[in-house]
Amino acid sequence: MREKVGATAGQIWDLLKKKGEVNMAELPRLLKEKSTVVYQAIGWLARENKIEYRTAATKTFVSLAESEKIL
Repeated sequence: MREKVGATAGQIWDLLKKKGEVNMAELPRLLKEKSTVVYQAIGWLARENKIEYRTAATKTFVSLAESEKIL
């Protein structure tokens, strides 16, 4: 399971690199992955300070942290 979560974290990073900001609720559909795996991967990226969150109304968006955008 750890490998799947890590691989999904990489997919999320790649997606955010391409798209910029994404609604968190859309990530499982965009990645064609179970939401439990996606949210664990988001936690992984957050723990490593690779993403940032923004809330607007009832939606939460994620994007790459500034330090990740230059890579």
